[in-house]
Amino acid sequence: MNHLEAFLNAMRADAALVHRPENLRWLANYTGEGCLFICREAQVILTDSRYTEQARREAPEWGLEQVDAQRKYPALIAEQIASHGAKTVHVETDFLTYDDYRRLESALAGVELVPMDGIPEKLREVKDEEELACIRRAAAIASDAFMNILPSIHAGMTEKQVQRVLEFEMLELGSEGVAFDTIAAAGLNGALPHATPSDHVIANGELLTLDFGATVNGYRSDMTRTVGFGKITGELRQIYETVRMAQQLGLDALAVGKACGEVDRVARDYIDARYPGAFGHSLGHGVGLYIHEQPRVASGSAAVLVPGNVVTVEPGVYIPGVGGCRIEDTVIMTDGGIINTIAAPKHLIEL
Repeated sequence: MNHLEAFLNAMRADAALVHRPENLRWLANYTGEGCLFICREAQVILTDSRYTEQARREAPEWGLEQVDAQRKYPALIAEQIASHGAKTVHVETDFLTYDDYRRLESALAGVELVPMDGIPEKLREVKDEEELACIRRAAAIASDAFMNILPSIHAGMTEKQVQRVLEFEMLELGSEGVAFDTIAAAGLNGALPHATPSDHVIANGELLTLDFGATVNGYRSDMTRTVGFGKITGELRQIYETVRMAQQLGLDALAVGKACGEVDRVARDYIDARYPGAFGHSLGHGVGLYIHEQPRVASGSAAVLVPGNVVTVEPGVYIPGVGGCRIEDTVIMTDGGIINTIAAPKHLIEL
């Protein structure tokens, strides 16, 4: 079943308006701006003159309508809805701004706007073979890039310099671009789970956490490795080994039919017994066209893992005044077990 057919089968309104960029790409293979009008009789891309030729190339089977100064989006949408007699229309209320929603509401008098309730996002949770191939390629690029830069990074470099070396290597290996803003956090900055790379000069005796990913055909990978500079001793080594073991326990707990909250608890309990309160974020999340998708592998989540889910496993320990560590893989769920797409080693590498 193709993506559009699956969406049409799940749609509960007469028509739908899709604005979220990832959903434009997933449904129509269209990567420009604008929106999609979808009903069972017609599928149309609405965009402006900058993207009309791109839309024709990327989605030749879709209809195309061009907005301009005289026919702006609300008016053009109203024309489509009227021409197909739609009385109820799905809209992405979790994506549109309040002002955009009010403009639609004003232009579509007599039409009921129905929340989309994440229909495309729910369908996107299960990846097909083509999607999985893209994610696996993106993961291979990121893993290879990490291994390739290890001989060239050293104490005395800044976090920003390591970030640039890593991102350039992913581009050289074929990534379309970074999957998200790369995190490079060394020393005390390692206590910041989402640290922004800075001019901090990495010193011997420090850990450096690198959280990064590559992109292939819009699909992303996500991995984290923490490396040491010089000899890592004492509490930092204990932190690293705690995270490494917790990550392996999380991987071992993954299984089709398992509730995400159960998987999170296995890794979290191990860390909390040693560093109470030092692991604040969820164990993982879905990955696909967007870097944070469903299902969330989070505390209390009743979502059940199914074949075709792609999730991360990324426990961490973060201690202000000391530093931190995170280790992360991107994993594919199958009936026969898990496929770990990240090949980079997880023992403590000391450079």
